Amino acid sequence: MGAGAPRGAGGPGDGGGLRASLSGLTTRGRSFVAAGIAAAACAYVLGQGALLRVGLLLALLPLICVYALHRTRYRVSGSRRLTPGRVPAGAEARVQLRMDNVSRLPTGLLMLQDRVPYVLGPRPRFVLDRVEPGGRREVSYRVRSDLRGRYPLGPLQLRLTDPFGLVELTRSFSTYDTLTVIPRTEPLPPVRLTGESNGYGDGSRRSLALAGDDDVIPRGYRRGDDLRRVHWRSTARYGELMVRREEQPQRSRATVLLDTRRLAFDGAGPDSAFEWAVSAAASSLVHVLEQGFSARLLTDTGSAAPGEGGGGFSAGGQESAEAAGLMMDTLAVVGHSDGAGLSRAYDAVRGGGYGEGGGDGLLIAFFGDLDDVQTELAARMRQRTSGAVAFVLDTAAWGGRPVPGHDVVPLEERLRRLRDAGWTALAATPGVAFGELWRQAGSARTGMGTSGGRE
Repeated sequence: MGAGAPRGAGGPGDGGGLRASLSGLTTRGRSFVAAGIAAAACAYVLGQGALLRVGLLLALLPLICVYALHRTRYRVSGSRRLTPGRVPAGAEARVQLRMDNVSRLPTGLLMLQDRVPYVLGPRPRFVLDRVEPGGRREVSYRVRSDLRGRYPLGPLQLRLTDPFGLVELTRSFSTYDTLTVIPRTEPLPPVRLTGESNGYGDGSRRSLALAGDDDVIPRGYRRGDDLRRVHWRSTARYGELMVRREEQPQRSRATVLLDTRRLAFDGAGPDSAFEWAVSAAASSLVHVLEQGFSARLLTDTGSAAPGEGGGGFSAGGQESAEAAGLMMDTLAVVGHSDGAGLSRAYDAVRGGGYGEGGGDGLLIAFFGDLDDVQTELAARMRQRTSGAVAFVLDTAAWGGRPVPGHDVVPLEERLRRLRDAGWTALAATPGVAFGELWRQAGSARTGMGTSGGRE
């Protein structure tokens, strides 16, 4: 490329560079050329030599600026740093841009701008005066969005201008960054939602000690492992350093089921019923992970996050944190599905690895509008779980309209049938904080609750 060569873009020898530079003439530059040609034509007709010289000056000055800017040989490199890369809706992230002049010549006037989606705010522009050889300039801006999603940042663009403002060349860097806006979450009180004494909170964390050296399940050595735990028999067998797994944590499991069917929800936007359900599901996932559960996110399509291994449940330690990030990323982009029923989710729950004989899992579900068949299917999901809590949203209460031809069971009837099947079922209505509903769910499980939670 001609005037500048940002990192990741082409160099000064790009094909057609001079022709591309001619396209960088500004309105002022084109006006100079047009005025010069007109003046030269008039001078020729009228025989005015002085006017001809003025016309040639007007016409050639923009062309000289194009050539001079094209032949400028300084090179600049740029980088972008996004902090943090994942933010809740409504929170800000900081973007820091750095420009380095890696040539032996000082730069002229530079205009730096970054391309961002309109939902993140106006396009940031910065004017950099003169960057000395080997110099560096850093600028920053902030972005925020009230809408969850994944938003690309970039490419970073550099505008080069001449002192007269006749030519403006734009060069783009090739690197992108992605800002992930996850749903808003709210802290939830620690309540008891399972029916077993060891099903929730600190009491749910159990360890199964493996008996004897013959029952050791070895794993590969990791940096920081105690050398006293090296299992030499397995090391000799596998040819690499192996360590004992002296304890195998067996944590209670929790599934958060999110109904995403288009038939079940009507309306869009931050205040819609579907967005409330997504944010509530995110809050539930964060809470159960903090309480020591092995968790997974399940949708009506039957797909689970963080993965299909082990029923899709997260592991412990650092892997649990990574799984939480993956589930939040999934919720950041989740949309309506075109499915008509909950059969896939039912199969995933029934075969989801709740332990021997079931009864070792907490199920937290967020349902939209349900017809008679789906209500019955949702009620049967309660089987093989140690606790099941349903938050039921009604499209009519949120100002929406049911899909024509979709015979929706009235809200009270849905709640009654779910409770009869053993669910703790509560109606999620507009204006009610999810933390309050969560507290009511815990009270209902212990027989102290209000607002319709009965066993």
